[in-house]
Amino acid sequence: MFSGTRLSATIVIFVISVVCQLHAENRVLAELRFIASNRSDKTAGVWVDGQYVGYAKELKGNKKVLLLPGRHEILVRQGWYNDYVEEPLLQPGEVHTVTISLVKDGRTPSVHATGELKISAVPSRAAVFVDDQFTGHVDEFNGPWQAMLLMPGQHRVRIALPGYLPFNTVVDLWPHHKLEIRTALVKGSITEAGSLVSKID
Repeated sequence: MFSGTRLSATIVIFVISVVCQLHAENRVLAELRFIASNRSDKTAGVWVDGQYVGYAKELKGNKKVLLLPGRHEILVRQGWYNDYVEEPLLQPGEVHTVTISLVKDGRTPSVHATGELKISAVPSRAAVFVDDQFTGHVDEFNGPWQAMLLMPGQHRVRIALPGYLPFNTVVDLWPHHKLEIRTALVKGSITEAGSLVSKID
């Protein structure tokens, strides 16, 4: 039977062993870091290997992206901008920097887009799709003076995040009409977030 001192020493040795093992495992993983200089770049959605992981500005700290070594596809997407794609070959322990500098795609929002849609949802990092097009994340459309301008008429809205069941609805906007969607996503399997979250084309 262990004495109190021997038991404490055994626990300390076990904890040190686990910490060292975790530290060694982390050196195997590569890390992605995102550098963005303006609001459009910082709020752009990021897909890794076809899976939405969040928006650029938030992907750090406990939300940092750690990947196994090998080749990965990184796609950065923002409404009214050309997609940015790179396919780095990541080495064990590498810190790979993705410098985002999105270029406008030449289209301009229609002057007839007079309907306003606000979205208040939890988690606020969830992706928002309107008529199957990625438009941003919830946090861009839920504050004062933050709203999405849309053409009058019906629009399909989808709010999705891996690990949660997607929320789907249809809104019918009139000219100069303001609507707000409020919802909280329900936790579910990562496979239930839906095809749009993992769609990159």
